[in-house]
Amino acid sequence: MPKCSFCGKEIPPGTGIKYVFTSGKELWFCSKKCKIHALERKRNPAKVKWTEAYRIARKKRVS
Repeated sequence: MPKCSFCGKEIPPGTGIKYVFTSGKELWFCSKKCKIHALERKRNPAKVKWTEAYRIARKKRVS
């Protein structure tokens, strides 16, 4: 199963959004919310509280 390129959540088979750049790079998103945050708003996943990257960055900073 692929993981969401923005939030890090596992994507069940048959669901999700696959975004392909003209360069051939592929991004997988679990929801429209993740796609918009990543591509349109260009947010950093480590600064968005509901993402796995935020939890990892926060854990490293606190410990």
